[in-house]
Amino acid sequence: MRIGVLGAGQLGRMLALAGYPLANDFVFYDMSGNPSAGLGEVIIDRNNEFLKDFLSRVDRVTYEFEHLPVEVAQIIAREKPVYPSPRALQVCQNREAEKTLFGSLGIPTPEWRIAENAEQLRKAASDLGCPVVAKSNTEGYDGKGQAVLRSPEDAAEAWQSINHDKLIVEKFVDFQREVSIIAVRGEDGELAFYPMAENVHHDGILRYSIAPAPGLRPEVRDDAERYIRMLLNELDYVGVLALELFETADGLVANEMAPRVHNSGHWTMEGAVTSQFENHIRAVTGMPLGDTSARGVSCMVNIIGSHGEIRDILRLPYTHLHLYNKLERSGRKLGHINVLADSYEELVWRVKNCACFLPGAPELDCSLTRG
Repeated sequence: MRIGVLGAGQLGRMLALAGYPLANDFVFYDMSGNPSAGLGEVIIDRNNEFLKDFLSRVDRVTYEFEHLPVEVAQIIAREKPVYPSPRALQVCQNREAEKTLFGSLGIPTPEWRIAENAEQLRKAASDLGCPVVAKSNTEGYDGKGQAVLRSPEDAAEAWQSINHDKLIVEKFVDFQREVSIIAVRGEDGELAFYPMAENVHHDGILRYSIAPAPGLRPEVRDDAERYIRMLLNELDYVGVLALELFETADGLVANEMAPRVHNSGHWTMEGAVTSQFENHIRAVTGMPLGDTSARGVSCMVNIIGSHGEIRDILRLPYTHLHLYNKLERSGRKLGHINVLADSYEELVWRVKNCACFLPGAPELDCSLTRG
């Protein structure tokens, strides 16, 4: 099958690498003018001049990045199947719409308000009680377009720094750790859930994902699966969906969802029987879903800014290195390493060994290392 991918970054690259063994071909449609997938056929089109040409070359369309014009996805959907649907894309691009959907389904979220100017931001911070997190209502990812207000008096500075015409303001969540669940839904409604991951962020960027999340209570896992099942069915979703959550003393609180394969699921490439990338391709091509069971315990280590000592990393027998063919730049995701082990104790030791060869990598501060 000929699969069209909207976007041409590392996620598209990994989708193609998973899809080629299943006899699929890929055409990437890049609207940024800066594709980095590095394989397959790439059509660069900033003005939709070559959209018809793109559509003539593909049977079905998916996407690897949610910050793209919904209108383009809607136009494509009139001609070819688009998975996930443009509605999923539309909801995930708008934090207010996303939080409203969560609330309508009974999925817990932080208490939130909308602010359209600095005074409304100040009032929202005062009403919710500081600290609060202010985020641009659209765009914004990897910690961009956000500010923490410790006092309502921080509103003017925060409004100026975010520089967006509409903000969502969320009451700060007192969480024990950040977790995520990744699930996949087939064209026929078949569902499969991956083991949940514990995620460690630094400077707003994911640095480590441990899976299965250690010490996870069964009732917490059941709640996460129930929440993401409701989202998948409500959106008539086809493909992989990620739901980021805060684990608190009172249960899970939803942060946001991503309508695509997700960084916190990269561990599945070696750590699960079927990777999230292969299962996404299976779903969007109408094939049966693969086994999502974990193979032992895993940690995904993001490579940020600098590649580090690649030769030394490759000498470690328990590492699996994935590079995205990108030039080094501060804050840029250049690749990731999947570390596998038979126990969590062994996993922590191996991850620390691996991180020694990555300049600036933060300490693995997770539930395992905190006792």
